[in-house]
Amino acid sequence: MESPHPAIERASRNKMMLGLFLPLQQGAWSPSKAPRGTSWTFEYNARCATMAEEMGFDLVFGLAQWLGKGGYGGEVRFRENEIDPFVTTTALAPLTRRVLLVSTVHILYGWHPLHLAKFGACVDHISGGRWGLNVVTGYKASEYRMFGMHPIAHDLRYEMAAEFTTIMERLWSENENLTFTGRFWKTEDAFVTPKPVHGRPVLVNAASSGAGLEYAARYSDLIFITSPAGADPAQACEALVDHNRRIKELARRQGREVRTLINPHVICRETEREAKEAYRAILENEDPVAADNFVRTFASGDTASWRSHSRSQWVIGGNVHLVGSPAQVVEWIEKLGRAGCDGIQVNFFDYLPDLQFFGRAVVPLMKQAGLRAD
Repeated sequence: MESPHPAIERASRNKMMLGLFLPLQQGAWSPSKAPRGTSWTFEYNARCATMAEEMGFDLVFGLAQWLGKGGYGGEVRFRENEIDPFVTTTALAPLTRRVLLVSTVHILYGWHPLHLAKFGACVDHISGGRWGLNVVTGYKASEYRMFGMHPIAHDLRYEMAAEFTTIMERLWSENENLTFTGRFWKTEDAFVTPKPVHGRPVLVNAASSGAGLEYAARYSDLIFITSPAGADPAQACEALVDHNRRIKELARRQGREVRTLINPHVICRETEREAKEAYRAILENEDPVAADNFVRTFASGDTASWRSHSRSQWVIGGNVHLVGSPAQVVEWIEKLGRAGCDGIQVNFFDYLPDLQFFGRAVVPLMKQAGLRAD
């Protein structure tokens, strides 16, 4: 088995890795009009990232999107504004010291592997070897059209991603000029220096389909997984046992070890009653136009993820909903671990106060439960 990246090795000292899904986009995950202070601005996200680092989080990252005017619409103009995750994580590098910074990039939207190999190595040095790349192929026809492209068939996208990643890895590792003629990309006498700090950056992928998981098992260090059974945590934990087992077996056939992380939306209060009231408030204040457009967009694509989530679960946002007191939330995190997940990357509704409460009330209980070592 290959040696893990130092950032992965450090994070793996914890029984459950801990990541923060940054709110880079307007409205974050919830097309709701319920009051909150969550903001897409860099200043707000920088506060979230530095707070998470102080709490001992292992990584931060955000999604990438390409939307037209008004975003998903509605009164909230859901996700109209978004700051780019690649630029944002680069800007976070000098503001942080330890946390892994993961950039999400749609690699098929006009990138050449040489661009990303060069830029990624640069960010890796700026961060002191704390940069990771979340490889996304994209699936929305509207996004492809924005770049003057035709949509690409599902499995073909992952064939392209494999060639793209192979070229990047060679540029990061080889000490001679690279000439490569592939099916999708070619380069002549290409060279990248300086090399990444630790040989190559952390590679991440979010996959659910057969082709996506085959790619992830071959290349990724971390796989962001989704629940095959919707956002109810009991149903999710039951379904995730076989899902995680399958993924890790795919990687072992490649002589590799991968770690899986899932995305819970955490609504935690001092009592279960208060948490459930907060949950209801999000639903009762949904923006119906934004919610309908949000759900419709994902349902119309060919992605295999999120298919079992109900409309109300989409309104809350996140992949699994952990709602309750601090002790109840930690109990669910333990169950996710027993279902084979190696970590969680959490999101919230009202980010800064919810994150602050999570650090004060939940993280210490995670340590007591043996889920966190530091």
